[in-house]
Amino acid sequence: MARGIELKTREQMRVMARAGVIVEHALAAARAAAVPGATTAQVDAAAAATIADAGATSNFLGYHGFPATTCISVNEEVVHGIPGDRVLAAGDLVSIDCGAIVDGWHGDSAISLIVGGEGSAQDRALMDATEKALWAGIAALASARRVSDVSTAIEQVADRAGLHPIEGYVGHGIGTAMHQGPDVPNYRVRGRSPRVEPGMCLAIEPMFVIGTDESATLADEWTVVSLDGSRAAHWEHSIAVHEDGIWVLTASDGGARGLSTHGIVPVSP
Repeated sequence: MARGIELKTREQMRVMARAGVIVEHALAAARAAAVPGATTAQVDAAAAATIADAGATSNFLGYHGFPATTCISVNEEVVHGIPGDRVLAAGDLVSIDCGAIVDGWHGDSAISLIVGGEGSAQDRALMDATEKALWAGIAALASARRVSDVSTAIEQVADRAGLHPIEGYVGHGIGTAMHQGPDVPNYRVRGRSPRVEPGMCLAIEPMFVIGTDESATLADEWTVVSLDGSRAAHWEHSIAVHEDGIWVLTASDGGARGLSTHGIVPVSP
């Protein structure tokens, strides 16, 4: 195993699954709050209340000074958007990234949605393809020899859809910290990547844009936007790998619904 990668016991994975389901519920609350006329701060507050009510803590709030419980990125914003007084409008493409900690173990997940449920056909195709890439990556993890197998599966979906993974922004290991090794790129990389072994927990998170794969960070030093202003989508799950299979830690069903089209049945740790 590559240096710096934390391997978990199955009991530790079960605690991570508790954190993960809290994140799932927080994202559901955020989704319900993301209606036309709501501010991104109100969406953030819905997620924060869910985490607090569950007795967990946010792993985003205060992380390197981040001021909120969620990252909320709208339209051309790719990741790390700071919730505030921005008012959501029907047709906005919104990505919400959220995490929680239970007994020192982390969960991390993200969703994309279209405010009001309609939106353009192009935005829906972008959102759906990014989610499809997420599940392709998770499915690849079930039989992957190396992390690069996951990256390849994600990029193949982007290629078929004519979309572009944002350069430099990747998934990661997760456990006693939100961000650990190894990196999980959303595109093929040169060189040998770490082996996939039982005990690994990975956050897989494709971020696709319609236009250029280049990005810029705004003056707030957090919000990442597509350089050409094209819209972006972001989906994420945290997944455990153990001796008997994989389990999506941030889904109540362990990922059964998303993996069903790939012929994979998740196995609880």
